[in-house]
Amino acid sequence: MALTDIATRTYNHGWRLDPIVRSLLDTDFYKLLMLQQIWSLHPDVQATFSLINRRRRIRLADIVDEAELRAHLDHARTLSFTNKELIWLAGNTFYGKTQMFKPAFIAWLRDFRLPEYELAKNDGQYELHFNGPWTHTTMWEIPALAIVNELRTRAALKGQGRFALDVLYARAKAKLWGKVERLRKLENLALSDFGTRRRHSFLWQAWCVEALKEGLGDALLGTSNVLLAMNNDLEAIGTNAHELPMVAAALADSEDEIRQVPYRVLDEWRRTYGGNLLVVLPDAYGTSAFLKGAPDWVADWTGFRPDSAPPIEGGEEIIAWWKSKGVDPRSRLLVFSDGMDIDSIEQAHRHFSGRVRTSFGWGTNLTNDFKGCMLDGGDELDPISLVCKVTSANGRPAVKLSDNPEKATGAPDEIARYLRIFGDAGRVRTAVSV
Repeated sequence: MALTDIATRTYNHGWRLDPIVRSLLDTDFYKLLMLQQIWSLHPDVQATFSLINRRRRIRLADIVDEAELRAHLDHARTLSFTNKELIWLAGNTFYGKTQMFKPAFIAWLRDFRLPEYELAKNDGQYELHFNGPWTHTTMWEIPALAIVNELRTRAALKGQGRFALDVLYARAKAKLWGKVERLRKLENLALSDFGTRRRHSFLWQAWCVEALKEGLGDALLGTSNVLLAMNNDLEAIGTNAHELPMVAAALADSEDEIRQVPYRVLDEWRRTYGGNLLVVLPDAYGTSAFLKGAPDWVADWTGFRPDSAPPIEGGEEIIAWWKSKGVDPRSRLLVFSDGMDIDSIEQAHRHFSGRVRTSFGWGTNLTNDFKGCMLDGGDELDPISLVCKVTSANGRPAVKLSDNPEKATGAPDEIARYLRIFGDAGRVRTAVSV
């Protein structure tokens, strides 16, 4: 595959609209897996997703032009799945399973379009909301984040000269390749690209994936980006996310029902999927609370993804729980994906070597690490912690507690109510950079 001259493309952003999102497959694989379950089991649920900027000092509405933002959101709403994409989804093997997606679901996707959005400015921030059927609003999360992040990139690079851009991308490429050379020294490394949501740009993510493919070989398991997986003959990687228990808890009618939500959601997942897709995301309401009440059958699952706890501490807590259930951790998998970069990947890989299987989802620090690359030393390209979370279901507020209180979402009174239900054990406040 011929490599794109990213500097030239960036310099030539002069036409009316250079679309940031060009395909509905330009999303994370877990979105399609969850969508099929939502379509099958919860087709009538209404859900609202909202953009949340955790770095409030970055006034996005002062940086990203509203007309441009609307143009890209509107363009995304014109997209539909192509015949080629649907044939690939229907016929490809994912996680060793053929026909992962049911024919009726593939047929339903043929008419899928992203729903309307609500956009306003408030105190230097964008209020961006997606209201409607959960089957449709869930699919806005990834393209919305990709659009806002890349428009911020374009704003930062506007007016840069052709050679300045060339040097910028040369520095970023050299920086990434230096990380790849360090990763190549790690024995039995298993790593995937998880960088779609907060990437520098689509073209840069594509370059990063191609670099990993050449530099890491079989150590690269694949990419979470479905379009890039298809284009690069890679495995599409992903399982499930926090929105499943967040919606289920919002719809629950009692505190006892809310306590059981994390396990009921997993039971639905294992009835929908099986095999290598049985990876637990335990931290929506705190990993310690999850492990304390988890039924024994959870120990039979392939592994855990400790998303917001520090990698070493989170992994050790899960290993201790496996041992308490009589499970040999060496037969299980830990997937680390929260803000991972070269140092934390090396540290976790060496710490757990021989004790448990590990895999790493490399996200923002793969696809958006331009720190120190600007010629003037500016930080306009430094990534920010931007998320798009479900905020209500059927009109009821949705909450995420997280192992890191800095990542909690929801109204303060609702967060307090959920803390009364699940407790605060094991939650450690840590600064969030990405």
